[in-house]
Amino acid sequence: MPIVRDMSLAPLGLKRIHWVEDFMPCLAELRARYGETKPFLGKRISVAVHLEAKTAYLALLLREAGAHVAVTGSNPLSTKDDVCAALASLGVEVNAWHGATPEEYREHQRKTLEFKPHIIIDDGGDFMELLDIYPEYAENLLGGCEETTTGIARLKARVKAGTLRFPMMAVNDANCKHLFDNRHGTGQSVWDGIMYSTNNMITGKTVVVAGYGFCSSGIAMRAKGLGANVIVTEINPYRALEAAMDGFRVMTMDNAASLGDIFVTATGCKDVITGRHFAKMKNNAMLANAGHFDVEISKVELAEMATETWERKPFINGYKLADGRVINLLADGRLVNIVAGNGHPAEIMDLSFAIQFLGAKYILDNSEHMKPGLYDIPEEIDHEVAMLKLKAMGLELDTLTEEQRKYLEGEY
Repeated sequence: MPIVRDMSLAPLGLKRIHWVEDFMPCLAELRARYGETKPFLGKRISVAVHLEAKTAYLALLLREAGAHVAVTGSNPLSTKDDVCAALASLGVEVNAWHGATPEEYREHQRKTLEFKPHIIIDDGGDFMELLDIYPEYAENLLGGCEETTTGIARLKARVKAGTLRFPMMAVNDANCKHLFDNRHGTGQSVWDGIMYSTNNMITGKTVVVAGYGFCSSGIAMRAKGLGANVIVTEINPYRALEAAMDGFRVMTMDNAASLGDIFVTATGCKDVITGRHFAKMKNNAMLANAGHFDVEISKVELAEMATETWERKPFINGYKLADGRVINLLADGRLVNIVAGNGHPAEIMDLSFAIQFLGAKYILDNSEHMKPGLYDIPEEIDHEVAMLKLKAMGLELDTLTEEQRKYLEGEY
């Protein structure tokens, strides 16, 4: 039996899934190619993702390619109950609902691993932790794919410690993922979530972006395009220099705290904004997080400093401080783009999920020759997905002449 909130929501979820299908041509091509050959026939795939329409399409593609698919959420507030109901109505095993308690969330993920998958698709590394607790669930496991920057960092730590027990594909490191999903997807969807939840103007505001990696640089870029005055904080000198040369002010969070109207974290680290920063902030400062976990903004310290806490409107909690100032926390410090917004655009996730699908197929085809470890997506897969997208967009490439090829290869 599916673990979902309300099966009566399925018709709305189906509408959402059918909508995104029209804007994901790479997945449509893979569906046409592998829906008939069914390479995953007889295999079980466990998927932990932000359960919404675009990820539902990936789950359905895996099922049409022959797999028995079980899905769960990768964030308790990003799960869309209507999409869960829709997937369940189509025969996918679903274990998730919006607003799950920490205990429910963990149990939903455990149930999704309980059927002993051959392949896992992880988003942040939660499956990996559970497989440490329940090693028997990994007895059939060939390997898997990891979607996120945070998840890759956790896998690298396992490689260093010698505790990674099977091959994992670093989907996030593929060019077709981080060059587009991280920068352009995050850049657009974060501001979609912030503007939808606050209904505030961005033009003329001072926006403080913590970090200047692929995700955070996209956030800063889109804030600038919306007319904001953007400050970047960083710990990496090269990224700080890059931000400065891209036209942004660069300073410490201690100095930026009193200047910002809107703060957005996207670092993958904990305690980026803490009590000493809250103490300096303007009245009605807005705090949003775009990192995978809700640890970048110290909710514990904010709650300790508050004399009153209340829901001001959906997705926004107010924290009144002793001096009367109010600090506004969006999406409970979780991923603002998927909790308070619709997540990344379908056209962007088309690239990422094509990489996910083909990464899973690569594991299926090559696992017997792969040792435990973290593997890059092969260049030929990355290239194939890029070419599929270019074709769908009606774009063409120049090709090298033989003389040009020889010149570039040093054959003078």
